[in-house]
Amino acid sequence: MTDRDVTDPGPPAEATVAAPRLSRRALLGVAATGSVAFVAGRASSALFPPAPPDPSRSDVAGSAAAAAAAVYPFFGGHQAGVSTPLQGHLHFAAFDLSERAVRADLVALLRDWSSAAASMTQGQPVGLLPIPGGDPDAPRDDTGEVEGLPASGLTVTIGLGPSLFERDGVDRYGIAARRPAELQRLPSFTGDALEPASSEGDLCVQVCADDPQVAVHAVRNLARIAAGRAAIRWSQLGFAGTSATEAVERTPRNLLGFKDGTNNILGANEAIVDQHVWLPPTSQPTWFAGGTYLVVRKVRMALEAWDRQPVAAQQVVIGRTKLVGGPLSGGDEFTAPDFEATSDGVPSIDRAAHVRLAHPSSNGGTRILRRGYNYVDGTDTNGRLDAGLLFISFQRSPGQFIDIQRSLAEDLLDPFIRHIGSALFAIPPGASKGGFVGETLLD
Repeated sequence: MTDRDVTDPGPPAEATVAAPRLSRRALLGVAATGSVAFVAGRASSALFPPAPPDPSRSDVAGSAAAAAAAVYPFFGGHQAGVSTPLQGHLHFAAFDLSERAVRADLVALLRDWSSAAASMTQGQPVGLLPIPGGDPDAPRDDTGEVEGLPASGLTVTIGLGPSLFERDGVDRYGIAARRPAELQRLPSFTGDALEPASSEGDLCVQVCADDPQVAVHAVRNLARIAAGRAAIRWSQLGFAGTSATEAVERTPRNLLGFKDGTNNILGANEAIVDQHVWLPPTSQPTWFAGGTYLVVRKVRMALEAWDRQPVAAQQVVIGRTKLVGGPLSGGDEFTAPDFEATSDGVPSIDRAAHVRLAHPSSNGGTRILRRGYNYVDGTDTNGRLDAGLLFISFQRSPGQFIDIQRSLAEDLLDPFIRHIGSALFAIPPGASKGGFVGETLLD
């Protein structure tokens, strides 16, 4: 996880709370005794609960109606779902091509996916052209569970994995020579405990919407369309995005109960997005110009161990106050952290605090655009929540993420998280109407 940008400055009183002086040794000792078994309990994001929203209020109702009415175009210079305002729900799926699939199958699949996504993002049912001579009584193209529902801000973002270009030294589709040089499997990082069942993939689809049924419907139909050509390798549902992409949004909270998104790149800031996210027109290979790289990491949280920590200890780990989100050096949520500030000779923000290690000033000014989502996958055999964060980031170069992740090697948060899934995908530029995502590569 990395530090983000959000709103809701909250009560000013907490912003002045001084950083508690807990030794790192004492903190890690408590963490170790609290996380003998790495499993999850639910974090108390309601430790300082705000008043619940009143659905009868016009502003709440208006906000919900606006989200449901949002419609984003599928076609364009860039794919939607990157700098698009953050939606409330995610269904991410990675696919592997069939061993029998040939280049023509890959082209047809991307064409069919693009056609279906163009319809679904506009609130229309999937309507692929009938197969000549096909059974007229065959099942409908669209599964029908969103009939009557609005588009709900649906976006479908399609990505290409390293193994699509070459697997075990085999150029399956004649595109190995066109693979971007940086599209390689991510390196191993300190603390990785990766599970193949939550990693990698030939293709991916990131589907986001403000209605979970709309998001699930989209992946369900894309999987049906892929049948015989590709199958889901792994997928993940997520909710309540953790990384604000618009200044008007309230900063979301992760399952640790802290605001997550305070320093995130804002999608509306096109100059910053162009600098850190989109590949420039002069990029090589030329087919990838206007695209970006997607990193996805599944991060399981030891929430029961976390919940046993005093709030003061939690704040030392993160480097921010829990309620307001202000840095422990003082100020409100959007006050810049002062990493030189001390209290009685001790750094106000611990040298291994998450906010310090993830901050651009600790990483040569490197920034990424995050679109993370919380997840809960039920409970494990011990009755504890299997929960955490599906970290998703977009950046012009995978090196941006790699540099930040390596900076987090000594993160105080490490005893409470485990990276169990990892993948990197190239996100091609957007498609023109009538074309398909990936056309610049395969045409």
